Amino acid sequence: MRLEYQNRIAATDEIIYRNFEQLLTFRIGDVRDYQSVAGVMREADIVVNAAAMKQVPTCEYFPFEAVRTNIEGAENIVRAIQTQNLPVETVVGISTDKACKPVNVMGMTKSIQERVFIQGNMRCRNTRFVCVRYGNVLASRGSVIPLFHEQIRAGCPVTLTTRDMTRFLLGLDDAVDTVFEAIRNAAPGETFVPKAPAAVIENVAKALIGDRGLNIVVTGIRPGEKIHEIIISEEEAYRTVKRGRWYAIRPMLPELTTGKPEPAALSGEYSSCSSVLSYEETVQMLKARKLMIEDIDIKTGDTLQ
Repeated sequence: MRLEYQNRIAATDEIIYRNFEQLLTFRIGDVRDYQSVAGVMREADIVVNAAAMKQVPTCEYFPFEAVRTNIEGAENIVRAIQTQNLPVETVVGISTDKACKPVNVMGMTKSIQERVFIQGNMRCRNTRFVCVRYGNVLASRGSVIPLFHEQIRAGCPVTLTTRDMTRFLLGLDDAVDTVFEAIRNAAPGETFVPKAPAAVIENVAKALIGDRGLNIVVTGIRPGEKIHEIIISEEEAYRTVKRGRWYAIRPMLPELTTGKPEPAALSGEYSSCSSVLSYEETVQMLKARKLMIEDIDIKTGDTLQ
């Protein structure tokens, strides 16, 4: 990442020596290690916690490793601010739709991470802790679209776990905008959720295959995987309010519920199966995001300019 931001190809000694002369600096550390976390946050105004074990099967096979990263890492951030009296203004926890009504370890640990950060508002009175929760970021590392691209370029059958599966699909810019919006406008303890489109994953596969004549093979649901994702539950709906292009889930702790009551924005859960894109709309979305095979560099996997 450091090389990419400096438009360099190789990591020479000069890049390492000059790291701390840059506005953007890189540190070696581990969110599981309290001393690492406390040291790196000493001069921070805003902390965005994106450290996570996020692959569902990996978390199922190594559940305590997920606990250490996703829960203990969040606790280290709160504890460092509390015990070291760090002047951090805002902490944003990056969560996932899998934290809502979780059925897998990844979602369970992320759900508790949300609670650790939200309760942090009571432990660190001078710091605002908020969260953002969203679904799959299109073409992010470990997601399904890069897998489909690889299978299609190799001329292999495209694999689906089930034909009924739906997912929220969010562009990277939309995900970043959600974080920025939470930093600007979220009240302590609120969780911001973008209004995101959802699609049938089989339609995504068919759109990417196009007229190439490749088969789709159903492999079965993986350990801990849902058919449909829920990003706001029916229990959370009554304390969910509108915030422009986003929903805000108000905290359940009464100590953090401030301001005038607002009307609920939802009457029930917000699920990926509630309103899905048609096949044609899915194709349009992928084309608009430049995620069709012809838009991707074969060697690097990057989007062509």
